[in-house]
Amino acid sequence: MTQYLPPNLLALFAPRDPIPYLSPVDKLTWEKKTDGYSGVAQLIQRFEDPKDTPPPTRVETREERLERKRREKAEQMQYKLEQEIALWDPHNNENATSDPYKSLFVSRINYDTSESKLRREFEIYGPIKKIVLIHSFKTGKPRGYAFIEYEHERDMHSAYKHADGKKIDNRRVLVDVERARTVKGWLPRRLGGGLGGTRRGGPDVNIKHSGREDDRRRGGGRDEERMESADRDRERDRERERGSERRRSRSRDRDRDRERRRRSRSRDRKRRRSRSRERAVPEEGEEREKRRHRSRSRDRKRRSRSRDRKHRRDRDRERRERVPGEEVEEGVVKIKQEPEDDYPDFGSNYYNNYPMKDEEERAKNGTKYEEEEEANNEIDY
Repeated sequence: MTQYLPPNLLALFAPRDPIPYLSPVDKLTWEKKTDGYSGVAQLIQRFEDPKDTPPPTRVETREERLERKRREKAEQMQYKLEQEIALWDPHNNENATSDPYKSLFVSRINYDTSESKLRREFEIYGPIKKIVLIHSFKTGKPRGYAFIEYEHERDMHSAYKHADGKKIDNRRVLVDVERARTVKGWLPRRLGGGLGGTRRGGPDVNIKHSGREDDRRRGGGRDEERMESADRDRERDRERERGSERRRSRSRDRDRDRERRRRSRSRDRKRRRSRSRERAVPEEGEEREKRRHRSRSRDRKRRSRSRDRKHRRDRDRERRERVPGEEVEEGVVKIKQEPEDDYPDFGSNYYNNYPMKDEEERAKNGTKYEEEEEANNEIDY
C-alpha cells in the first residue's frame, strides 16, 4: 500500500544518507605510551605548614541546639523576673483595698462568677466595703481570684475560719488572708512566690493541697481536725455528685430501652396487620368448622378446669378432716365426725329471760304461746 502514496509522502519514509567515517585525531588510550606512575614527593613542598592549619569546625547537634535555646530562654525569663520583682510594690497599687488587715483573699473562683454573687455569698459574715475581682491585662478575662474588704476585722476573721471550702457555682473556693502587704518579703505567684505548688512540674513534684492546708498541718490540733472534716465533706459531695450522675445515666438507659421496646412492638403490630391483610379470606364452611372446633376446645378446657377445682376442694376437705397422726386406708370412705356440743345446759324454765311452760300446757294453748314466741323473736332480732 505504501507504493501508492504520493511522492511528497514517500519522501518522508526515505532513509537518510550514511554517516561518513572520519579518522581519529589522536591515539586511543591503550595505544598511547606512558612513563609509569610517580610519587608525590616533588609536590609536598606545595602543601601548607601544619602549624598554620586552622582547627576543624565542630557542628552542633540537635540536642545541643535545643538545650542551648532552652538555657537562653530561661536566662531571659530570669532577667525579666528580676526586673519585675524590682519594680513590684503592692503598696502603690491603686486598685487594691484600703486596709490589708480587713481584706480577704479568695481563689479558685469560677470564671463565670460575678461580683454580686460573691457579695451575696460572703456578706453573711459581715458588711462588705469593697470587692476587687482580678482580670488579665492582655485579654481582660477574670483570673479566678479576688480580694474582699470587710468593714470590720472580726468579720474578716470569721470568713477566714468558716468560708474555706465553700462551694460557689460548683467550685470550692480557697480563702486566705491578704499576705502581699502584711507579710514582709512576700511575692505573688507570678513572680515566683505564693503558697501554691501545683506548677512545679510533674505529678510527683506538684503539691495538690493548698499552702494554707500545709500551715494547718504544721499547727496541728483543732486546725488539723477541721481540715480533715472539710476533706471528708468534699469527698462526700463528690460521691453524691457521682451517684446523681450514675442515676441520671441509668434513667436515660431505661428510657432508651423503653423507647426501643415500644418501637419494636409497634413494628411487630404493623407486620401482623400487614400479614392479616395479605391473608386470603376463608370460605364460609371452613370458617364455620373453625368456630366449632374452637368452641369444642373451650368446652374441654372448662370441663377440665372444673374437674381440677372439684378435686382440689375434696383434697383440701380431707386434709382438714384428717386427725393428726392417723393413717388413712385406701378405698375407705371417711365419715366426718361432728364435734361435741359445748353449748350451755338449757334445763331451766327460762329462755331469753322469759318463763317456759310445759309441753302439755303448750299443746293446750298452742296458738297463744306461738304468738308470744313470735313477738319475743321479733323483739330479740
